[in-house]
Amino acid sequence: MTARSTRRTTAAHSRLAAVGALAVAGALMLTGCGDQTKDTKDTDKSSDNASSASAPLAGKLPASIRDKGVIRVGSDISYAPVEFKDASGKTSGIDPDLAEAMGKQLGVTFDFQNGTFDALLTGLRSNRYDMAMSAMTDNKNRQDGVDSTTGKKVGEGVDFVDYLQAGVSIYTRKGDTKGIASWSDLCGKKIAVERGTVSEDLAKAEAKKCPGGEKLTIQAFDDNQQAETRLRSGGADAVSADFPVAAYAVKTSGGGKDFQIVGDQVEAAPYGIAVAKDSTQLRDALKAAMDAIIKNGEYQKILAKWGAEDGAVKQSAVNGGK
Repeated sequence: MTARSTRRTTAAHSRLAAVGALAVAGALMLTGCGDQTKDTKDTDKSSDNASSASAPLAGKLPASIRDKGVIRVGSDISYAPVEFKDASGKTSGIDPDLAEAMGKQLGVTFDFQNGTFDALLTGLRSNRYDMAMSAMTDNKNRQDGVDSTTGKKVGEGVDFVDYLQAGVSIYTRKGDTKGIASWSDLCGKKIAVERGTVSEDLAKAEAKKCPGGEKLTIQAFDDNQQAETRLRSGGADAVSADFPVAAYAVKTSGGGKDFQIVGDQVEAAPYGIAVAKDSTQLRDALKAAMDAIIKNGEYQKILAKWGAEDGAVKQSAVNGGK
């Protein structure tokens, strides 16, 4: 064999080896790519499953809210035990606890923003808030945007997701009822209420029934704490508020020595989470989340924590108020 043929044979062997090496490498690359694609899909699927498990109702939210991860909540945070600032300054109470439980279902946080009660629906209409949750009674006037005093339409109505039943109560200084045992006993007296509430509406309605010379004086304040301060100081004869609030004030104010409830609850009606009329997807997502926590028992535990079990509902409703 000549040196030239030896070189050619060697070269051929080298080329074959190179081709073989490339083939093996290509096979490995293809195998690697195939495994990588499979792993990526498996990882994505695992991530989706984990996300669904941690927030099973996230997909029901509008994309804009889901992407932000926050729902802005308008609330009058001065209405213990429904919502109030605790000793550390944290927003606490029935509504914040329910919202936190709902947030686990929806994969978002609820950002409670303080405002005066009578301005919450205005803030909702102007898109300052995504919803209002503030011991707000669901009724037809609010659904239709009608002023309860004048009967005139003042703006776009709202939809409600109802979640608790509560009536309205009257309370006085302990041992100093001034003879008040019902709404009809208020003529000739002074009652303190929070502005924009059903309590104020009831007081105005009662004032129209009073005979001449027995005027019912209504003192309306920005929040219920101010109304209670007026009662405590003797500047009012009674306060009216929702029963859970009245009961909490009687139990806690002055170690239980300041106030007492007089008479029975009246006007039992649902509390509702208010949303704009065109926010139907958000409304339905909130209803689904509320129903989920009712079903899993978190709802009942929260109401028991705050002594509001009597107002529990078995299922949420949309616009159930009358």
